[in-house]
Amino acid sequence: MPDASHAPSSRELDVAIVGGGLGGLYAIHRLRGMGLKVRAYEAGSGVGGTWFWNRYPGARCDVESLEYSYSFSDELQQEWKWPERYGNQPEILQYINHVADRFDLRRDVQLDTRIVSALFDQKTGLWMLRTDKGEEVRARYCVMAAGNLSTPRVPDFKGIHDFKGKWYHSGLWPHEGVDFTGLRVGVVGTGSSGVQMIPLIARQAEHLTVFQRTANFSLPARNGPMEPERESRHKADYPARRRAAYDTPFAIGGYPKPTKSALEATEEERNAAYEAKWQEGGSISYLYAYTDLLVNKQANDTASEFVRNKIRGMVKDPVTAELLAPKDHPIGTKRLCLDTGYYETYNRANVTLVDVRSDPIAEITPTGLRTGKKEFELDAIVFATGFDAMTGALREIDIRTSDGAVLADKWAGGPLTYLGLMVAGFPNMFVVTGPGSPGVKTQMIASIEQHVDWIAGCLDHLHKQQLDRIEPAEQAESDWVGHVNAVADSTLYPLANSWYVGANIPGKPRVFMPYVGGFDRYKRRCDEVASSGYEGFTLSRRGVAVA
Repeated sequence: MPDASHAPSSRELDVAIVGGGLGGLYAIHRLRGMGLKVRAYEAGSGVGGTWFWNRYPGARCDVESLEYSYSFSDELQQEWKWPERYGNQPEILQYINHVADRFDLRRDVQLDTRIVSALFDQKTGLWMLRTDKGEEVRARYCVMAAGNLSTPRVPDFKGIHDFKGKWYHSGLWPHEGVDFTGLRVGVVGTGSSGVQMIPLIARQAEHLTVFQRTANFSLPARNGPMEPERESRHKADYPARRRAAYDTPFAIGGYPKPTKSALEATEEERNAAYEAKWQEGGSISYLYAYTDLLVNKQANDTASEFVRNKIRGMVKDPVTAELLAPKDHPIGTKRLCLDTGYYETYNRANVTLVDVRSDPIAEITPTGLRTGKKEFELDAIVFATGFDAMTGALREIDIRTSDGAVLADKWAGGPLTYLGLMVAGFPNMFVVTGPGSPGVKTQMIASIEQHVDWIAGCLDHLHKQQLDRIEPAEQAESDWVGHVNAVADSTLYPLANSWYVGANIPGKPRVFMPYVGGFDRYKRRCDEVASSGYEGFTLSRRGVAVA
């Protein structure tokens, strides 16, 4: 592949793709197969997106390997062998690189290149993208596949740059890894990445201090080597399983649909059901125990208390156990973590839990960290503080149009999209698994494929109709955003201060961003819109609207 530094100063494309992760790579494959000239621009030095950047200890997918994979090629599905029930970061990155090589995708990826601005010229109908190296890219269409969890949030703690030890962020982990042997380590944050890394760091560190602001529910993954019989059974039925997944809320098949309310069962029946799910491992299965766990607080309380009691049974110190037992949000309304030995880690003599909700972090000192009441001597600090989710990656790009529309201004009060796929006022710009879509609440690769396939179908329709421009109507966008919020408000999700509402980013507008009506309902709606001739969109040619 030619060195990006010798790339031409200007490039003409049919479709410019921002991002070289799972979404960007599939977009290359799908759109190139239609005869379109495409190129993806990736800030990293390798493909893989979130699985390229997140190399922290214990990084692992919370969806089973046989599900968390592309479905567009049955040969790929059959030939790839996953070593474990849940893929870890190295295994998933190896898989993504295999896909990039097998389908010759690298020749259309430009690495080490960040898109800094994107301008739509109303006269020419072209997007003009500029890279951080000064290269200009012109394209009829732009596909934003920049990812939902790709903008790491490093807290702006006072004194952070005076710390004499080393500090790390889970989403910006050194590729050579980190050895914590013999060190006094502080981990700030107990979300998914914290839950995964804490047990491993605890085994290395001389002492580990965990600074927790918000306790999160975590269920046992029950990870282990892939069982050959399970693998062959799954692969023999892959096409049917994939189709069945489309008809589920999470785009994950294989789980029998619940048939009754948790409140219709006796306490004994409920506990037996929850225990079976606990032993089985995984998060979707647990939330699928009853029909109403995410819509009825009283029903959810039964599932939440079961897990709290499990935590109390695993953690020997009762004070620590209560701090680890979440009480400020219903189970499942934040991303439900999966772990291996997380709660048991707090029984180790070299692990201390600090509640920074009651005693917040005041500053990072040259030798450690200080809360309002106490100072902690640390050799290394790890920030497991998450991301500016769902909107961060696009807001880092200066996206505007020649007639004065600015995406950052339009989204100042929260993201506005139609179907999570397009933004009114920004023609020919598609978003993969954006805000207003169910992406982050589903098996992400299924959502990626659904989105890219929809985009491909749209571009094919435009070509056949000899059209070259598509844009959502303001009213359609407004109606969709209203629907997304109405659906969220009918559930328990808004009760949690989660990254779904941007609660982890100071000053970010509190808007519920994902669509939680289910992948099945969402896909049907997208298909209906397309089959009706793209209801809610204005399609045109050279600026002339076509009925």
